Amino acid sequence: MGTFINGATSYSDIFFDLDGTLWDFETNSRETLKDIFENFGLRQAGIPDFEQFMGIYRTINSRLWEQYRAGSIKKDILKINRFAQTLNYFGVVNDGLARAIAVDYVSISPTKTHLFAHAHSTLRYLKKKYRLHIITNGFNEVQFVKLNKSGLSSYFNHIITSEMAGVSKPDPRIFIYALEVTGACAQHSLMIGDDLNIDIYGAAAAGMGQLYFSPAETSNNGISQFKSLAELKKLL
Repeated sequence: MGTFINGATSYSDIFFDLDGTLWDFETNSRETLKDIFENFGLRQAGIPDFEQFMGIYRTINSRLWEQYRAGSIKKDILKINRFAQTLNYFGVVNDGLARAIAVDYVSISPTKTHLFAHAHSTLRYLKKKYRLHIITNGFNEVQFVKLNKSGLSSYFNHIITSEMAGVSKPDPRIFIYALEVTGACAQHSLMIGDDLNIDIYGAAAAGMGQLYFSPAETSNNGISQFKSLAELKKLL
């Protein structure tokens, strides 16, 4: 596994994950789902309360994303089935409603702009010293809106999505693809992300350095980590 090398001269290119690293996925997703729960009258449709809806949706969405990353389902199936299965869990069998919610989720969620603290100031600092890029598993039509609406686009030289690469993180091929597109060298590239399996181990397999963003300071098997984006100014 590659290592994190402390010091400004060690890297020329820094690759960031987007969701859960810069863009506050949990907060933005929760707000979107709350809007949907109220706008579609889901309590009146038979779902007891929002927290139960949110909990079941998260479980189902996580399982379907695993299948999507493995290439066993297509994105259109993921988009609709995560809501169809959630509604079905509560006894609400309505394909039309599931499709309408799926459309709203994809259109509303990327317009939410909650970022992790110090995102802008840290990226401004790093932009002066490194070439910055994004590697994300999100959908093209969603991720680019997120970056634009939250004012992040201008910091990055390249935005690499799994749809562009044809494979998803943690498959090392998406990291290799990103290195080819950006012209970066693996030995002088650093991947920063919030998921050990998807971001960190994937980047390691491609020979890149890794730095684990862990606000909760969870156990990381000795991998270099940090808990606030502001710390990157000292580390890099």
